[in-house]
Formats: sequence, structure tokens, C-alpha cells
Amino acid sequence: MEDKIQQFRYGLKDGVPIGLGYLAVSFTFGIMAKKAGIHTLAAVIMSLTNLTSAGQFAALGVIQNGASFVEMAAVQLIINLRYCLMSCSLSQKMGADMPFFHRFLISYGVTDEVFGVSACREGTLSPFYAYGLICVAVPGWTLGTLLGAISGGLLPGRLLSALSVALYGMFLAIVIPPSRGSRVLAGVVIVSMAASFLFSVIPVFEGVSSGFKVIILTALIAGAAAFLFPVGDEREGGEA
Repeated sequence: MEDKIQQFRYGLKDGVPIGLGYLAVSFTFGIMAKKAGIHTLAAVIMSLTNLTSAGQFAALGVIQNGASFVEMAAVQLIINLRYCLMSCSLSQKMGADMPFFHRFLISYGVTDEVFGVSACREGTLSPFYAYGLICVAVPGWTLGTLLGAISGGLLPGRLLSALSVALYGMFLAIVIPPSRGSRVLAGVVIVSMAASFLFSVIPVFEGVSSGFKVIILTALIAGAAAFLFPVGDEREGGEA
């Protein structure tokens, strides 16, 4: 029991930076959700049950465009598919005798940051360490959404505009570091930006909703990159 409590404390400690980061980013989400006409309670429930920044921000666009549930499901499947891979990776760090309910509960809180911290943990991953991370990350993300939704209408317009930049800053912080270490990934980012711009100006794509544009671009560009530049070939080229 003492070891479980100790692991939980370690998780809480390592989860503090994650919770603080989520608080800032989800504050922006709360503001944007309110502007999209979503009730404060609904926005909070969305953050509490989803825990996916990219998926939630994409959902706002889908909701505002009045898209169907099928399109919403497809968008979320494409955007959040990476969590399946993260969960499979983390399952390899867990003991073979770990009960299913522990795996089930941990899967709820797997995010990019939680995965990164858990994967770097030496040795077998304790479920109580993961619970410690989740117990800080989830309140940070949910509370930030609540504060953003409540105070969004009270803050000056200039400050709201400045806070909205936090979303783009988060995406840049995720994309730029790995792109600097991989020419292939940098090329994929550049091609994605160019293709996204073309989709917005070519008349034939005007009738395509933003949600399906994301699906089309992701499938085409990511699929082409995976086919042309397999990870094994890139590593071999780097070693040479």
C-alpha cells in the first residue's frame, strides 16, 4: 500500500507542469466554445470527457458548420487515432498481470503529454503513477475550460485576441521541434500548409466542409509520406 501511495505522489508531482499547461490552453478553448454558442456546462463536460485539444477545437468548427454526426465521428476518429497507438505503447510498459480495469481507467487519461511522461518513466509503469498524472491533468484541462467560458465575456477584446494565440503557440511547440530533426517531417508540414491553403481558395472545394477537408488532407498527405518515406528507411539514411 505504501508503494502505491508513493507512486501516486510521484505522478501528482510529475503531472503539475501538465496541469498548468492544460489550464492555459483550455482557457482558450472555453472562450472559443462560448463564442461558438456552446453552453458553459456543455463545454466543461466536453473537456471532462474528451481530453483532446486538437479534437475539441476541430469539433467547434464542425458544430458551427452544422455538420452531421457522421462527419463529427469521422473527424474525431482521424484526429484522435494517435491515442490508440499511444495506448498500445503504454501497454507494453505495464505488467502482464495488471487487471483490465486498471488498463481501462488509464486509457481514459492518455494524452500526448501524459503519454510522454509515462513512456519516459523507467521500469514497469505503475497504474497509480498514471492515476497521479491524470488527477492533475484532467482538473487542469477542465478548470481552464470553465474559467475561459465564464470570464470570456468579461475580458477586453485585445486580451481575448492575445489568449487565442495560445492555441497556435501550442501547435507550433508540438510541430517545430520534431520538424527540425527530420527533413521528411518538415516537408510534410510544409506540404500540409500549402495544400490546406489551396483547399481554401480552389472553387471546386468550396462545397467541402472544413471537417472533411481535414480528413482528406490527413489521409492523402500522411498516407503518401508513409509510403514514400517509411520510418525504417529514414533511420537508415540518418545513420548512414
